[in-house]
Amino acid sequence: MKNGLFIAVLALVCSANWALAQQPNLQYFRPWDQSGINVFEPSKKAEQPEFTGFKIRIGGSFTQDFQSLTHENSPTYAPVSGTNATNKNLLYGVIKSEDSTSAKLSGFNLAMANLNLDFQIADGIRVGLENYMSSRHHSEFWVKGGYIQIDKLPMLGNPKWFADYLRVKIGHFQPNFGDMQFRRTDGGNAMYNPFVENYILDAFATEIGGEVYLFPVDGVMAMVGMSSGFINGNVENYPDANNSSGVVPTKKTPSIFAKVAYDKAFTDDFRFRLSASLYTNSNIQRNTLYAGDRTGSHYFLVMEPALQSTGVATAQGTQFTSGRFNPDVPNRVQAIMINPFIKFKGLEIFGSYEIINGSNYADVSGPTDRKVWDKRNFTQISAEGVYRFLPREQMYVGARYTQMTGEPRGILDSNGAQQEVSVNRLAFAAGWFPTHNLLLKGEYVIQKYEDFPTSDYRNAGKFSGFVVEAVIGF
Repeated sequence: MKNGLFIAVLALVCSANWALAQQPNLQYFRPWDQSGINVFEPSKKAEQPEFTGFKIRIGGSFTQDFQSLTHENSPTYAPVSGTNATNKNLLYGVIKSEDSTSAKLSGFNLAMANLNLDFQIADGIRVGLENYMSSRHHSEFWVKGGYIQIDKLPMLGNPKWFADYLRVKIGHFQPNFGDMQFRRTDGGNAMYNPFVENYILDAFATEIGGEVYLFPVDGVMAMVGMSSGFINGNVENYPDANNSSGVVPTKKTPSIFAKVAYDKAFTDDFRFRLSASLYTNSNIQRNTLYAGDRTGSHYFLVMEPALQSTGVATAQGTQFTSGRFNPDVPNRVQAIMINPFIKFKGLEIFGSYEIINGSNYADVSGPTDRKVWDKRNFTQISAEGVYRFLPREQMYVGARYTQMTGEPRGILDSNGAQQEVSVNRLAFAAGWFPTHNLLLKGEYVIQKYEDFPTSDYRNAGKFSGFVVEAVIGF
């Protein structure tokens, strides 16, 4: 058995290295292996490979996790239904017959896999098709999205003004909101993230639209984009009358987003980047900026109730956002994210400050004849430090602190006013790149839930423990 496992691992390493060696070089492209770390928007100024004809690049990303996480809470008794004696506030894995409100969730998690197809179809024109082959939320094959990125205009004689200063991106893709998206884990693609999980408020969605980039001078980038605001296509007509919440009609308003960034390498050892992003939609049937991940968290089933409010047992596929928090703002949202990044030799400092305000259609208050559509507010701050060392930055250690504070819908204080809660996470990580396309990392995490009412299963909630993750990206 041990010999078989060794042979399997050796074959995996050899095949991954062979696949990487056979890959063509594409223009204005972010690699899927270690060389894609700390690449944000692909550079317009860097030297690009010469276009010699149509090229196709077949890439993949795979992860396998082992977790040992213990969660606990301090719930009050709340029956699932009037005659059901099961306490719906017990956490997943807690044994009802025991006098305990904690459980250890230990074992191998579902392996996740992505398939990435990238095509160089003309000089300066690239097409990307990204797919999920296996994930926690959808174990079946799913297309994440596809887009065309235009950095040159060969059909018009490659005018220099466009090749030097402009970029256009069109299709179904992830809007360029914030810099955390360039460090987050996306299903099987965990190569860019030095930690195991993403932020508590996880800004991610794929939408149909377009972006226009301007690179006026070296180190400066500005972008403006517009999308449908939906994760899928939508041709539905909505009535002009107010929806069932009685305040505003359901609309199909496009999302507008923008970003500016300054990114400069002052020396070979020192780089500084600062970006600011805005995303806004004033009224839409279902936006998924904070609920758009189709893969799922890499913390499996922590701080999930054993039973849903309907009495159905919690499952890893349907309850797939463990450890994250959904602000529930699908019908109106405005978000701002500011991200500083500093790299000095092997030391990286990355930060995030995020402000969110938005609404569900059901966020209404006031007397029947004078109801108003309320907004709820959230903020998130995060700071991380990573130190990479050895030749080609082969190993690293890091620490990240993240805190979310906000006003969840339906959680009220004793006076009936909106109650503010918070969730914070401290994570320590270490990683090793045996090759450019292999990564082994481990993380120890502590996450706490504060100010949730005693009737909520997250009251005095906490989980801690470690996750070990093996990653392939090519």
